[in-house]
Amino acid sequence: MNARDPIISTPPRAPRAPRADGAEARHRLLHTALRLFAQKGFAKTSTREIAREAGVNISAISYYFSDKNGLYGACFTEPMGGDSDDLVAIFSTPDLTLEEALRICFTSVIEPLKQGEIVRQCIQLHMREMLEPTSQWAKEIERDIKGPHRAIVELLCRHLKLERADDDIHRLTFAITGLSMQLYVNQDFIEAVRPSLLRTPRSIDTWANRLTVYALALVQAEAARRQALTADEKAAATAPAASPARAARKKP
Repeated sequence: MNARDPIISTPPRAPRAPRADGAEARHRLLHTALRLFAQKGFAKTSTREIAREAGVNISAISYYFSDKNGLYGACFTEPMGGDSDDLVAIFSTPDLTLEEALRICFTSVIEPLKQGEIVRQCIQLHMREMLEPTSQWAKEIERDIKGPHRAIVELLCRHLKLERADDDIHRLTFAITGLSMQLYVNQDFIEAVRPSLLRTPRSIDTWANRLTVYALALVQAEAARRQALTADEKAAATAPAASPARAARKKP
């Protein structure tokens, strides 16, 4: 450089903020959407608001989730973890004992309780969907309710050596699944009365073990009730229900 040349001082550039990793951006979108959908519902939550609060470009929604409906559906399936189809396949395995199958079921179903606030938002989202149903509700009924329900019905029929399910098997199935569901619905009450029951991962694992024992007791009680039935009562209990039209024709 010539000594007479002026020295040009270039100010140092400010360091660029690290670019968000794709997985991180997707994660922020999903959890921001979960919170907003749970608070405001599907119709009153805009994609622009979700993107702004997540700190990402609005085009990321279509890139990762196709559209608003896809993002909404992901809020039901991803934050809680697991897949109901995988669970059904596992505890429907014929060589599992009833106790083993129920333990797998309860362990998987209540595992998300270890996530804390995310679980509260998921429950709030489900409650809002029940009150303000969208097309997502039918999918939830088919995937997360009917599928597991059918699998447990089949498990109980296999254990109780029944050729087909009757109303009491369905009652028993709802009673068993209700054992775990009440932990979600009554989470605030449990924490108000006995917070230690949900405070740690270990306490939640204890719930899985206890619910298995409680469910087995319900099954044993139903088996004993069926054993005490007379032949006529057993035949009436397992007879197919008459359709309303057929029942009406039989009336004098």
